[in-house]
Amino acid sequence: MAKKRILLKIGTNTLTKETDQISRGKIEDIARQIAKLKDDYQFIIVSSGAIAAAKQFVKLEHNGKEITVKQALAAIGQPRLMRIFQENFRELGLNTSQCLLSYSDFEKPESRENIKNTIDVLIANSYIPIINENDTVSTAEIQFGDNDKLAALTATLLQVDLLLIATNTDGIYTKISIEKKQPKTISMVKDVSALAQEISFEKSSHGTGGMQSKIQAGSIAQKAAIETWIVNGLKDNFIIAALNGNSKHTKIKA
Repeated sequence: MAKKRILLKIGTNTLTKETDQISRGKIEDIARQIAKLKDDYQFIIVSSGAIAAAKQFVKLEHNGKEITVKQALAAIGQPRLMRIFQENFRELGLNTSQCLLSYSDFEKPESRENIKNTIDVLIANSYIPIINENDTVSTAEIQFGDNDKLAALTATLLQVDLLLIATNTDGIYTKISIEKKQPKTISMVKDVSALAQEISFEKSSHGTGGMQSKIQAGSIAQKAAIETWIVNGLKDNFIIAALNGNSKHTKIKA
């Protein structure tokens, strides 16, 4: 039986566990789960966190625009982030590879085909692609989406079986339950466009996306007949718990 493909999107809040530093323990937790699931699933990872990986080591002096400084921090932090992934995954016998993409890469048929072919070859040779936006030349992720849209576009291109977005909540909460300070998860979404009046669009503490960008990602995937799950990545074992039906999370139907 063919293995199912899961695109796992991990935001900065998940990787830092809502602190100011990349959590090696969280990356180890993700690696451990993937190692347990590798016989049944193929994983592609879209990971933010390059800027956070740099900030815990350096402080840049500058007189330029803030966005330029963030791009410089991303250039410093990306290899550090990949090193942490590589070290933790390798200890469990998992091979990793780095793919840096920009939104413009998805606009031309030739570059789309190149992305797909490259990732297919990596997976066929048991290398887990770890994708991030090429922030040094592109500002879209830094400004707008914390890689949520990039994850949805990649999931669509690869026609994965599931887009799994890790965030810092148990999925999408209703606006009323947030106002009452008793968060209630919306377990199933059939029509993304009908959500706007039901939920709160608060941004997360360290990431740039917030729930709105995750819902937009779910909408992109939904149009491509791909189901999206929004899960709480701060919890240990969150991937396995979601796949086994043992966690609260939101499913956006294909």
